[in-house]
Amino acid sequence: TVNTLKIALGGNALQEAGKPATAEAQLEVVEKTSAYIADIIEKGYSVVLAHGNGPQVGMIANAMTELTRSDPEKYIPCPLSVCGAMSQGYIGYHLQQAISDEMARNGVNKSVATVITQVVVDMDDPAFKNPSKPIGSFYTEEQARRLAAERGYVMKEDAGRGYRRMVPSPRPLRIVEDAIIRTLIEAGHVVISCGGGGVPVVQEK
Repeated sequence: TVNTLKIALGGNALQEAGKPATAEAQLEVVEKTSAYIADIIEKGYSVVLAHGNGPQVGMIANAMTELTRSDPEKYIPCPLSVCGAMSQGYIGYHLQQAISDEMARNGVNKSVATVITQVVVDMDDPAFKNPSKPIGSFYTEEQARRLAAERGYVMKEDAGRGYRRMVPSPRPLRIVEDAIIRTLIEAGHVVISCGGGGVPVVQEK
């Protein structure tokens, strides 16, 4: 029987604290993280990965906002849900590359797949009225007040390190792609899913 390990990667496993959230910086940290994951896989474990996306989804959202402001007639605002899906692909791509390279060096013949994941939530979840998940960069109090006024963001102080944008984090009820994820795991693949908790969706009745 193959044991399946669920591994959750936090911010430190994807970005070095204090450094800009660039693609190069992320890949450098991910390569180190992937060495540990590849060792676990080499020991015979089946692995499914989940990861955070706070800095990455914030970076993508900010970039999209600036693009919209540069030419509002040409570019329309990008929903945060789409930014979340982009971050899953972006982080998954780096993890796929790094884990595949490490497994190849260790002589492990497995494939790595990223599943862009949606999670069903309750549209009446109180989290929508009290955003609590920090994303993106840190700002001073003055910058935070300006962003709140200009963009309508909810900005809160984060652990004494500055102010960050807060977004809702509703409780997931089920994973839409659950059957796909299970099929990939049972087929022996390494699966990356539920990035950033998954993109929240509401099931219409």
